[in-house]
Amino acid sequence: MSADAVKLVIAIIPDLLDFSLGRIVGYGTILDVVFAAIAFLLWGPMGLLQLWEVLDPTDQIDGFVPTMTLVALIQMRRKKKAKGEAL
Repeated sequence: MSADAVKLVIAIIPDLLDFSLGRIVGYGTILDVVFAAIAFLLWGPMGLLQLWEVLDPTDQIDGFVPTMTLVALIQMRRKKKAKGEAL
């Protein structure tokens, strides 16, 4: 399993938790901040896109957008595109 695939699996897990446990008002916001820190560790500044989920104080809308998974897929595509250009 490649490093990118591992990061994708790591990204899917918090998105699933956000979809389920993130419904609890207040708790969801804390999860969003923790997940943003994890995303930053995985992808650097691009991972900070996860912080947009903190803007939803009700924690109801942001759970339906798998932000970490989308960031993982974007980063995988960028890496694949860069490899293709380098060849």
